[in-house]
Formats: sequence, structure tokens, C-alpha cells
Amino acid sequence: MATAVLRRLRAGLLRSAAVLALLALWEAAPRLGLVDATFLPPFSEVARAWWGLLADGQLAEHTRASLTRSFGGFALAVLVAVPLGLLIGWYRPVAAFLGPLLELFRNTAALALLPVFVLLLGIGETSKISIVVYACVWPILLNTISAVGNADPTLVRLARSMDLSTPRLFQKVILPASVPAVFTGIRLAGAVSILVLVAAEMIGAKAGLGYLINASQFNFAIPQMYAGIVTISAIGVAFNQLLVAVERRLSLWRVPA
Repeated sequence: MATAVLRRLRAGLLRSAAVLALLALWEAAPRLGLVDATFLPPFSEVARAWWGLLADGQLAEHTRASLTRSFGGFALAVLVAVPLGLLIGWYRPVAAFLGPLLELFRNTAALALLPVFVLLLGIGETSKISIVVYACVWPILLNTISAVGNADPTLVRLARSMDLSTPRLFQKVILPASVPAVFTGIRLAGAVSILVLVAAEMIGAKAGLGYLINASQFNFAIPQMYAGIVTISAIGVAFNQLLVAVERRLSLWRVPA
């Protein structure tokens, strides 16, 4: 028991070492004059600014606004991209028909289309959620298509020889085999949903972490600006860990190599 606890403690310290080293360097560099403290204040000042924003409710307000938009767009992207990816990956005529269109839009950066979304949908919530949906769809869709296309043909032939219907084939063979690749796309989309939203919130938003960062930079409140950036990073890490836990839950059937 004690050995297991020590092993876990050692593993936790090893995983945290790089982050702690970065924070120590961040604290020391401005104080030693290695960088200008005006533009990169010590981490302790950023932590105080973060606590101040939390205490007066600003941080909670901006975080709530961003999470609502980000997770709403992300959820819509999952609901659209996974079924569409399964359809395109399984039916070759559909893939042939939609392939050129997918190639056109997959190579168009979401932020390049942000002005178009704003012009068509206004500067309100609809345009921000829509740009998140657009950005998140592609990693999920492309990974789902690839997962279905790379399903083990031996297993597929075996399932067909057992006269499984198409729905049962998907349930028993295609979906379980596709989970790792699909979740890779979902985890990528989770990161994209936050990054794209932050950029969108810098245009015409009155709340959100992107707005907080932009307004702090404009007002030269540099510690508050970094506090917003740190908050975004923490949300991204937490969201990714949540998706990893869900993936493990859905992959319990897999036998470790």
C-alpha cells in the first residue's frame, strides 16, 4: 500500500515538475531584470490579479460567458460531425459526392471566416457560437471518417458472414473500433473551441475571457491580462482531462497490448 502511494506521488511530482519550473522561471525572470516587468510581471502579481478578479465577480462572469458559448458550440459540433463522419466514412458514394466540398472548407481557417459570420449573423451570440461550431466540426469529422475507413476489414467481413444488419454492424464493430480516433478529433475540437472563441470575443463582445484579455491589454492592466490567459489555459487542461476520462470510460472493452 505504502509503495503504491509513493509511486503515485512520484509520478504526480514528475508530471508537475515542468509546470513548477516554468512558474519559477516566470517569477524570477522579471525580478532579476531578464525581462521587462512592465510587460511580463512576476507570476505572484498575476496570481494576485487573478484573485482580485475572482473576488469581485468579474472572473466568474467572464468565464461563465465563455464556457456557455464554447461548450454550446462544441456540443453542436459533436452532434453534427460524428453522425456525418460515420455516414461519409461508410458510404463511398456520399464520400465521393461531398469530398470536394470538404476539401474546400477544411482548408479555410475558421478565423478567416469570422468577418463573414459577423456580417451574416451580427456581433451577438449566434455568430460566436457558429464560428465555434464551424471550427470544431472539422477535426471531429475528419477523424471519424478516417476511423470508419480504417476499421479492420477482417472484423467487418466476419460480422457480415454472421448476417449482422448494418445497424448491428455499426454497434458491434465500427463504433467500438472508431472510439480512439473519434475521441482524438473530439479532444482537438475541445481545444479549438476555446481558442477560436477567445479570438471571436475580441470583436464586439461585452463579456467573456477574450473580452477580458483584450480590454485589459487596451487599459494596460497587464496582470489582469495574464490572469485571463492563465484561466483559459486551466480551462483547456481541465476540459481535455474530462474528455480523456470519458474516452477511457467508453474504451473499457479494449484489452491493453
